[in-house]
Amino acid sequence: MEAVAAGVTLDDAEELDTRPTIPLPMGQLVQIALYWLGINTIWGGMGILIQERVPGLVPAGQGGTYIAIQGFITLSIAVLIQPTIGMISDFTISRWGRRKPYIAIGASLDVLFVIGVATSNSYVTLVVFLFLLQFSSNFAQGPFQGYVPDLVPAKQVGIASALVGSMQTLGFILGGLIISVGYILHDFTVPTIFLGIVEFVTAVGTLLWVREGRAARERKGRSWLSIAKSAWGTDILRERSFVNLVISRLMFLAGVNALIGFFALFLTRTFSFTDDDKALWVPVTQVIVAIVTVIATIPSARISDRVGRKPVIYGACVIGAAGMVLAGVAPNLPVFMVAAALLGAAAGTFLAVDWALMTDIIPKAASGRYMGISNIAVASAGAVAGALVGPIIDIVGGTAQTGDGPRAAFVVGAAFFGLSAFFLRRVDPRRRDLRLADELATAEASAAAVAAASATV
Repeated sequence: MEAVAAGVTLDDAEELDTRPTIPLPMGQLVQIALYWLGINTIWGGMGILIQERVPGLVPAGQGGTYIAIQGFITLSIAVLIQPTIGMISDFTISRWGRRKPYIAIGASLDVLFVIGVATSNSYVTLVVFLFLLQFSSNFAQGPFQGYVPDLVPAKQVGIASALVGSMQTLGFILGGLIISVGYILHDFTVPTIFLGIVEFVTAVGTLLWVREGRAARERKGRSWLSIAKSAWGTDILRERSFVNLVISRLMFLAGVNALIGFFALFLTRTFSFTDDDKALWVPVTQVIVAIVTVIATIPSARISDRVGRKPVIYGACVIGAAGMVLAGVAPNLPVFMVAAALLGAAAGTFLAVDWALMTDIIPKAASGRYMGISNIAVASAGAVAGALVGPIIDIVGGTAQTGDGPRAAFVVGAAFFGLSAFFLRRVDPRRRDLRLADELATAEASAAAVAAASATV
């Protein structure tokens, strides 16, 4: 790759002219975000299902640890597949465009593997089908995430990010509400299968109504294997702001998952809730979180357009940490609900702004690759949270499975938000095209000054 000046490459220079400029109608912005509702419906439901199914399939007092183990097993395929398929889609040429073939395949397989999860009757088979579901889900997600950078112009990134954040949250809550029907039926099979149906319907909407964006990148004689491997090229480390933002995103979402991924267990062990109690209060908790999250998204996006993305995310970190600590020490259900609402406010604020910031700083021509890598944070957050929270629940709670285990885990989990803020400090929030223009102008001015000095000698 030929250097232009001061580390600015020809590929970088091309980025200055590749951002979309045509405004999209609101209906198209909503449709782009809608598949997130379907994807997160599956994983919102799975989060509750795993908390209910795993403890009954493993030795007593080890449910938290086994939940963490399955999280890391299924995480491995998500980390590998999403960036790789996202990168391949950047170069794909088909009659459906470069993203849609992968969405169609992934969504269809999702339904099959959800059925496998629903009918599993042992820990091993449950983990196998969750592993396969992570494969198919991320096979679709990597390419799908390229649509916002592909299609959305700079002036609409804030509102698009808010819509994505809202759909993520609504999907997560919808999945929880659907799976909560299992408490009433005393069987989770049918509700689990319905999760897959919802996801498939939203995928069909994406295939039919989301238009394609920029043309595929040229392969220039490279094999598909070479392109797949290049998703993991070390050149991405040059994008330091991107790397730090991915880590910041991972820590923040791990904090959210520390509560959302274990709150049903908390209600069981700390407040001694029965299935009938949880049939009411699990969905009520999720609805409270959803309402506060959605209310927070649009104002947060608007504020970030005025004051910048980072200050708003810092605020979300403070609110999230406060919510986690309050949940850990909550003496009763009303106080726990206040804590859940705080976490919802933090999540809504973060999700609205984080997507906008990520879209601002990535190279647009390789959006499938970069957004796929960025979403490793989303896929990994549950496993990272579980690695800390699960063992703490079991160690502190002991074989008696006391309520002190979840309390201790939530208080310690507040540290995730502090780590998120730490890594965010290292992110340059400037839009990438503007940053590159500044660097190119500086390089050209420096070169001109050198030339002028040489001419006077």
